[in-house]
Amino acid sequence: MSIFNKKESGSHMSGNDGKQKIWAIGGGKGGVGKSLVTANISICLALMGYKVVTIDLDLGGANLHTCLGVPVPDKTLSDYLTKKVRSLKDLLTPTAIPNLHIISGAQDDVGIANLKHMQKAKILGRLVELDADFVLLDLGAGTTFNTLDFFISADQGILIALPEPTSIENTYRFIKSVYHRKLKMIEELLEIGPIIDRAMNAKISQNSTPADLIRNIIGINPQVGYRLKNEISKLTCKLIINQARTQSDIDIGFSMKIICKKYFGINLDYVGYLDYDATVWQSVKRRKPLLMEFPNSPLVTNFDRMVHRLLNLN
Repeated sequence: MSIFNKKESGSHMSGNDGKQKIWAIGGGKGGVGKSLVTANISICLALMGYKVVTIDLDLGGANLHTCLGVPVPDKTLSDYLTKKVRSLKDLLTPTAIPNLHIISGAQDDVGIANLKHMQKAKILGRLVELDADFVLLDLGAGTTFNTLDFFISADQGILIALPEPTSIENTYRFIKSVYHRKLKMIEELLEIGPIIDRAMNAKISQNSTPADLIRNIIGINPQVGYRLKNEISKLTCKLIINQARTQSDIDIGFSMKIICKKYFGINLDYVGYLDYDATVWQSVKRRKPLLMEFPNSPLVTNFDRMVHRLLNLN
């Protein structure tokens, strides 16, 4: 059944205990369609009856509002960071879609690019104040600590990749950065820096993988090693392949899933693909939401399937 004639009750939300769910959408570099995917997943959820707030966390190039057909909002995250407004709720801008609000990203160079640790923690801590079932974070490109920390802190981290070598390479680089950032956090939490250093020095060859590192640590100190392995196993990423034209494009997601498990020892859940469709650019040009402007596009089925997979409703 399509999102356009289906309303889910909140009780169907997988694993939802009454708290909002935070989904972060990221990727290696710009131009892979993160904002477009974030906007349309938000629309899907809103059309299913969920309350959704989508937040543009792109550095200086906030453009999520365009994908949702909203003019540049009067108040943005810059106003929150500079304390012109006191609450994230003051930044909520309604969209044409019922249940869906946007918080626009910083429109200046100060903004998110120079976000301090306390500001980042404050934003994450205050998300709970938003009246929403889902909060979607449209992350900036690249692998800054800010981007990685927002991705890691989310209930679901979703990666967007194009079926081309540079994008796939950048996606692996992003996953590697997430892995090392997570490892650093665990290292500080468990105070196991010396053991990790020892294990890294014990690498068999230059071709050793992060999964080999965990095995080395288990060999040095099984108790610490298995605890570390357990923490790393909690790190799961979702993958969406955008602009798929052929079956081999679609199959790239399955290959990436296998490689991630073998190399990093983490689960990459391939939740689906989006067909290449020229209507995407037409909707952006018209500044109208894709799913609303072209309800007969094959992308409607793509998004419907992916959102159900993300909700574990299949």
